[in-house]
Amino acid sequence: MRLKRKLLWLLLLLLLTVMCIYGLPSCSNSIHNYDRFIFYPFQSARGWLFGLIPFSGGDIFYVAGGICLAITIGKWVHYLIQFKTHRLKFAASVLNTINVVLGVYLFFIIGWGANYYKPSLGSYWQLYPAKDSTHIIADTTAKRLRKENLVAYEQYLLNQLNTYAPAYHTLSFNEINNRTIRYYRQYTDSKVSLHGLQVKPTLFGYFMERIAIEGYYNPFTGEGQADDELPAFILPFTISHEMAHQAGIAAEDDANLLAYALGTTTNDSTFRYAAYLDLWLYNDMRLYHRDSVLAKQFEDRLNKLTKAHIDTLEELDKKYHNEVEYYSSKLYDSYLKMQDQKAGIHSYGNVLGSAWLLEKKRNTDRDIIKIP
Repeated sequence: MRLKRKLLWLLLLLLLTVMCIYGLPSCSNSIHNYDRFIFYPFQSARGWLFGLIPFSGGDIFYVAGGICLAITIGKWVHYLIQFKTHRLKFAASVLNTINVVLGVYLFFIIGWGANYYKPSLGSYWQLYPAKDSTHIIADTTAKRLRKENLVAYEQYLLNQLNTYAPAYHTLSFNEINNRTIRYYRQYTDSKVSLHGLQVKPTLFGYFMERIAIEGYYNPFTGEGQADDELPAFILPFTISHEMAHQAGIAAEDDANLLAYALGTTTNDSTFRYAAYLDLWLYNDMRLYHRDSVLAKQFEDRLNKLTKAHIDTLEELDKKYHNEVEYYSSKLYDSYLKMQDQKAGIHSYGNVLGSAWLLEKKRNTDRDIIKIP
């Protein structure tokens, strides 16, 4: 009888999951209503709730999940060793585990994951050129810049870095966090800016450094986490990126685009510098693959502070580069592709096309940033 109930739950959860996966993308109104009536209220509520505790509830959630998984695997080993007498218990445990996984995935979609089905932020801001205007972007799906525009953007970012580097100031994690919340309230129309935005230091910083993860958004608790041991010049962009996820932006290139738009809209030289630096790193890497000699010429013209910051990042990369980082990147790449992010982990750098088009379109008065 218990197995029948578990099977019924399995069928119900499968049906609901399929309805969400195929029903939400097929109707733009459903995503709008999802944001308005489900995600925004839920994100604000859990932002207020978890904002009452100083540590990351999301980290604790993952630790508890890992412990439960280890216990479950231990049970399965025991049941398999004594399969003749425990086969029904094993079947019940497997069904129960599948139901829990489906339930968690359904909660993920309802709690945040449906935001993956939104139109891209660049489309929402009407950045992309008409089909007959392909002189800017080589591939509008991947948002990759042509070489001549990589060069133009490299020059632009170089000038901005050299302009704002003298006014850059090292800030604490808490100060960056507080300023980012204030800037989201001041410069965007985010619907969760009152309670749903806050990034906390992660408890997993030691491990995240070794798998090249700077921060992450927990879709179950709605919290943003970042490694507070990161170099200070990286944190303004990283924290802005995680808050973009809290504001309802799921795609990684869109979260980068929103973080860039926010940082370069403020009058804060430290945030502007961090935003230009992050995009310069993406742009320079792609230009280097196209023309390493030209990329090196641009690098030589950078100011001393930025060169020192790049040296710091290269030292960290050498220090923590390992096989675990490779496999964790592959795993996350698969996750992103499951969420219809065709470029996978490379989607982070696909912000370049949208960011360059944003700069070409921008007004000097820096309008309020609209968030879908």
